[in-house]
Amino acid sequence: MEITETRISLIHKADSRLRAYASVTFDHSFVIREIRIIEGKNGLFVAMPSRKTQKSCVKCGFKNSVSNKFCGNCAASIAPTKGIKLLASQQHKDIAHPINTEFREYLQNKILIEYEKQKTTAPVATPEETEEITEIEEQPIE
Repeated sequence: MEITETRISLIHKADSRLRAYASVTFDHSFVIREIRIIEGKNGLFVAMPSRKTQKSCVKCGFKNSVSNKFCGNCAASIAPTKGIKLLASQQHKDIAHPINTEFREYLQNKILIEYEKQKTTAPVATPEETEEITEIEEQPIE
């Protein structure tokens, strides 16, 4: 399996560690979106798309985030998971992820190389330009 296309969407938030989102296409046949490029303590790394882990309310059956203390539907108290405090990494579950180290390194290297290319060639929009673009996008089409 080979990566045949990588698309990078840069994020320009000064107070965020999130640097960009990536979409990766494999063999012109399969795509994974919302791969995050994050600035960590030891440099950039790739985080795979994930979703919040959920737990059903015993009273009404509504699915709540495992970090919730009360049900979002009926406001019933949600008992903690058997006295174990969940780490932040346990509150999310990967939707798609590499199975082995070799493929993870291949994927991360390809994404980060494309990110560096995009970062050096993409024009950076000023806050004024960003507002103008937003105003244009919000105008109705006749």
